[in-house]
Order: sequence, then structure tokens, then C-alpha cells
Amino acid sequence: MQTQCMRQHRLLRSWLGAVLLLALAPCVGVSLADAPGRHYQVAVFTTGLTASPVLAGLQEGLAQLGYVEGKNVTLLVEDTHGVVPDLIQRATRLVEAKPDVLVTVGTIHTTAARQVTEHLPIVFTWVGDPLRSGLIGSYASSKNNLTGVSVYSGPLSGKRLELLHEIAPDIKRILALVPMQESIAESAFQGLAETAKKLALEVLRRDVTTRAEIEQVLRETPTGAVDAIYNIPSALTAAHIELLIEKAKQEKIPLMVHEDSMVDKGALASYGANFHLMGAQTAQLVAKILKGAKPSEVPIQTPDKMLLAINLTTAKAIGLGVPLSVLERADRLVE
Repeated sequence: MQTQCMRQHRLLRSWLGAVLLLALAPCVGVSLADAPGRHYQVAVFTTGLTASPVLAGLQEGLAQLGYVEGKNVTLLVEDTHGVVPDLIQRATRLVEAKPDVLVTVGTIHTTAARQVTEHLPIVFTWVGDPLRSGLIGSYASSKNNLTGVSVYSGPLSGKRLELLHEIAPDIKRILALVPMQESIAESAFQGLAETAKKLALEVLRRDVTTRAEIEQVLRETPTGAVDAIYNIPSALTAAHIELLIEKAKQEKIPLMVHEDSMVDKGALASYGANFHLMGAQTAQLVAKILKGAKPSEVPIQTPDKMLLAINLTTAKAIGLGVPLSVLERADRLVE
């Protein structure tokens, strides 16, 4: 009954927010769309797959700001459907199309685009640690042709582990797969390791570079060897999250992830930004660039909101009772 009441409260809150947004959006959109201006081209370089909602959020966000696809803006989308070996070539094709701004999704795609151009404005999103990755000079000013939204993976990794430990206090050993070629993964693991030490938890690190290596690690991890799986944010593990979900279900252990769409697929819990909302937030930065702002003049942002999602069906399947204190704080309960 408590869970049902909380869910009804959230639905009402979301409905009221949606009504307000729909009421205000036409006013904002019309005022901008009616202003005289040229037709813009916005290129999008994305990993796709689980990050696909970023594009939808970007499109909706731009439309609400008066940049309507087919009317005064064209989107040139290069979806790689994961990490591929020809990222530089694909980024080059987008740059050669001479768009007004290039939107990049993820650290690897942003890095590839940065290698191709130092002049075209780049607005990145879903980048874990742009400073550590060498993409920007500081969060206040990139000092180059980049701006964007960082998901701040390092500190959030510790918070996710704290939540996992609160949800399943009996866990002792945690499996973490770290894609060696992604700087975001290394940064996230460091945050995880620091928090694990404080909580007296043991993290079993396994480095991977391909789907085959992920499968091998999971296959060679004996039943009962770990009490939980922690998904290190990365393009590689996001592309193959179903492997971790299946392993967790087979072992009847919790899987903590970083995005709520993965909870919809069967992961136990997530804490982090929502892809769709990130896309909409990115649209605001794109609009600033289209109006003439330089990327170096636009400070790097972090997500407007972090969401805690719990899959109650998964919790029941693995025999885990989620504490009421966690359920009361959850933004989404999936059944």
C-alpha cells in the first residue's frame, strides 16, 4: 500500500510538471521561432544503443526553444551503434558537412571529434570526466571549442556504491568490469574503490576491451564468488548490459547501474542522470551556441537532476527486500 501511494504521488507530480511544460513551451518556442534567422545545421555524433534517448531529448529540447527540425534546423545524425574502430573517419565526415555546431554523446565520441576539429563548436553530453580526459581546461571554461554536460562519474560512483550497500547491506564482494580503453571507466573505478575501502567492501576488478572478454569474465566467475555486480559507466558495458543483467539474475545477486533505462531492462537499481533529460539539457547549450556564444564562454554543466530507480520485479526474483527508506527516496519504481 505504501509503495502504491508513493507511485501515485510521483505520477501526479510528473503529470503536473508535464502540463506546466506544455503550457509554457509554445510561448517560448513561438517567440524564438518567429525571430528572423537562418536555417541551422546541428550534427550529432552518438553511440546510440542505450544512449538513443539522448537524441530524442535533444530534438524535443531544441523544438521547445524554437529550433524545429524541418523548419529552421536540420539534424545530421551519425549513430555508430556502439564503439567502432572508424570513429575518426565518421567524425571527419560530420565536420566536413560544416554544421553550425556538433553534438557528441559520450567520452570516446567527443575525443574523436576533438581530434578532428579545433574550430567547430562542440557541445558534448554524457561525458564522465571531461577534465581528467583532457577535453577541457577547466569546468568554468573549456579554453577551447568545447562545452557540454558532464555526468561527473568519479564522485557518483561512490554514491552508487553507498546506495547499493544500503539496498543490500549483506554484500561483501563486488564484481566490477573496467573497459581499459575508456578514461571514464578508470575515473569511475577510482571513485568506486575509494568508497569500497570506507565501507570495508572488496571489489574484484576485471579489465575488458571487447564483448568476448566480458563474456569470458562472467563465464569464469564461479557461482557464489561475488555478492553483487557493479556496472562501471562506459560505452562498452552499456552496449552489452544484457550480459551483466543475465549474470546477476542467474546468480540471484543485485546489479547496480548508472542509468534508469537499464533498470527497465532488468538491473536492480540505478542512480544517475536520465538520458532523455540529458538530451534536453544539452539542447539549451546548443541554443546558446547558435545564438552566437563561444563554447569557452559557456561553463560546463552537470545534470539538472539525478534519479534513483528500483526494479521491484528484479528484487523479488533475487529474493531481496528493498528497505522502505530506499523505496521512499526512489524517483521510479519499476514492476
